[in-house]
Amino acid sequence: MKILMLLGAQGSGKGTQSARLAQEFGLVPCASGDLLREAMTLGTPLGVRARPYYDSGELVPDDLIIGMILERLNSLSGANGIILDGFPRNRAQAEALDVALRQMGQKIEGVIYLDVPRALLVERISGRLICRAQGHVYNINSNPPRVPGICDIDQSALYQRKDDIGDALEHKLDIFFAETLPLTKYYDDQGKLIKVDGTQSIEEVNHNILVKLKAASQ
Repeated sequence: MKILMLLGAQGSGKGTQSARLAQEFGLVPCASGDLLREAMTLGTPLGVRARPYYDSGELVPDDLIIGMILERLNSLSGANGIILDGFPRNRAQAEALDVALRQMGQKIEGVIYLDVPRALLVERISGRLICRAQGHVYNINSNPPRVPGICDIDQSALYQRKDDIGDALEHKLDIFFAETLPLTKYYDDQGKLIKVDGTQSIEEVNHNILVKLKAASQ
């Protein structure tokens, strides 16, 4: 079973590259936020336990998120593995996830860090638009919808998240650079880190990821 991880700040392009890697290797994208919402919608035991934290705006305990990741690994149907995105966010979570995976006889094979300067992240995120129906993502600067304010795919209204602008955005990036970025050293020390310049085009980033993954597997 193949387990990859995408590491990067919001706006670094993780979602886009996750979809491409999933298609390339036959993997299932495993974004922690999507897992959480799915578990709560389905009413799974973990989803039921997570609901009170989510509804009150508190962080869902790490063991519940890790449990959802393990459930996804155990429920793969025909897929070759998963691509993690959004978890872990700090070293304590990374260590706990490593322990849980070892107990399953599994491990993370490669951690792809999309390196993007903070100024460019602010530019990308502040221009981001999301469709209300299915969460399709656009950007007024680099990937605008054909009709302003309307999703190309399902014609639902587009909106901008409140935490994508101003002080909320800066706080979000502060947390990433203070708590999540140090994970690059954690995984580099394990020989798993693959650093890619995330300022390039989507196609160039994808090409470099594939080249470096191939080199790392040899």
